[in-house]
Amino acid sequence: MTGSLGMRALIVDSANGPLRLASIQQPVPEAGQVLVRIKASGVNPLDGKIRAGQAAHARQPLPAVLGMDLAGIVEAVGAGVSGWLPGDEVYAMATGIGGVQGSLAEFAVVDSRLLARKPANLSRREAAGLPLVLITAWEGLVDRARVRAGQKVLIHGGAGGVGHVAVQLARAFGAEVFATGSAGQQTIIEGFGATFIDYRKSTVEEYVAEHTAGEGFDIVYDTVGGATLDASFKAARVYHGHVVSCLGWGQHSLAPLSFRGATYSGVFTLLPLLTGKGAEHHGQVLREAAKLIEAGQLTPLLDPRQFTLETAEAAYDVLATGAAKGRLVIEI
Repeated sequence: MTGSLGMRALIVDSANGPLRLASIQQPVPEAGQVLVRIKASGVNPLDGKIRAGQAAHARQPLPAVLGMDLAGIVEAVGAGVSGWLPGDEVYAMATGIGGVQGSLAEFAVVDSRLLARKPANLSRREAAGLPLVLITAWEGLVDRARVRAGQKVLIHGGAGGVGHVAVQLARAFGAEVFATGSAGQQTIIEGFGATFIDYRKSTVEEYVAEHTAGEGFDIVYDTVGGATLDASFKAARVYHGHVVSCLGWGQHSLAPLSFRGATYSGVFTLLPLLTGKGAEHHGQVLREAAKLIEAGQLTPLLDPRQFTLETAEAAYDVLATGAAKGRLVIEI
């Protein structure tokens, strides 16, 4: 539902079209919804794919307002909403999917179950860079693989969006963490407390032998997909290993996994936004993670460049070139 008040928003009219700043109607919260005054909007690779018309699984037809992640302030609440009051600071992955208006706007209505209070020690910009990657990392490590103390965990792509959060989550749960990356990412990966593995210099067999005496890792989280998922199957611990992937969409042989007696789980973080099922869990994940953040056990890696609605196109240029040095956020 929309009201008579106007607001600024960025609209993509067609595939690969420019971000057009326009005035559109401000939405009004319906039953179960919260109106959020958005202060920062996270930029994810999926946003770029939606813009390019290459993300049918996100069910976000163009024209559209992009943006899944947000941080902001509760402006108003709809009927039946409890626990939220105007002025509350929140963060969430709650928009920009399934035909819902995205977060590149001054306001958005959000399913109240998806919201969590912004961690007190994070700026709104920092908080907006976390929800999607945080939930994705949590669903893989905590929900699927049941990460715990004493395990050896391998994160593929440990300096990436999901990867750098997964490294910190696994360590917060007491695991010994290893992470793959390129030589230029060694400082970042080690800075988050993981043992660095240069995937360009070591084969799977070599780093499994070096770090696990050939037994394999208890948990392997693939955040890269493709050949990296195939490598993950070879790195899992015999009998007890568990492989998780948030990009397991291709054609893969399960033989290496089966021969090790290991198991596999897929993660598809968009499901609550597409189906309405599991929204409460997403809100709970962000609340639980906020405790770790406030305890200093989880810190977002942000690209130092700052963007606004007027300069958001530059953020998408950085996204497209792969030149980001952390999470990209647009302030509103």
